[in-house]
Amino acid sequence: MLIGIYQPGTSLLHRLPVGPKLAALAALSLSIVLVRSMPASFAFLAASIGLALLARLPLRMLVRATRAVLLIAVVVAAFQWWMFGPHRAVESLLDLLALALAAVVVTATTPVNAMLDAIIRWIGPLRRLGVDPERVALTFSLAIAALPGTVSLALETRDAARARGLGRHPRAYLTPFVIRVVGRAHETGDALAARGLGDD
Repeated sequence: MLIGIYQPGTSLLHRLPVGPKLAALAALSLSIVLVRSMPASFAFLAASIGLALLARLPLRMLVRATRAVLLIAVVVAAFQWWMFGPHRAVESLLDLLALALAAVVVTATTPVNAMLDAIIRWIGPLRRLGVDPERVALTFSLAIAALPGTVSLALETRDAARARGLGRHPRAYLTPFVIRVVGRAHETGDALAARGLGDD
């Protein structure tokens, strides 16, 4: 998963505060989106790989964390090839991989609790406007915790559709998946309400 894969370590990126890491990730992401160039795409991917090496992250973990994005990137690249040609396809593939790898590096070198504490500090001044920093942090933590379960639901629904011989029909996969995700969200909401976390 791209989030929640913290790997303890002593590298420079592990010691770097949350703010600079997130700011650098935002700047890199913005550059990748705005700069449309094949050489730049190779440079962005090389930069992401360099960050992963600097963080001394296990290769097996990186492969496991990015393989889902790789599948999406290949599908996007195939569509780009069909619409705009091989140049745009390769560029899109490299950009998506660079973004995914950079996100993995940040989440793998930053404890989730450190990210949530930083969010609470940053939005603390908005408390006077009626914003509850702790509730915002809770929302982020729930979103992070829900990602593995959502991917698991997607895989289970896909396998069930294939077992029924409906793997080529998007509706046979998407409709049950959406229903299950919404059901999981309602269960989470009910659990929070039972604990009084949904009260104003």
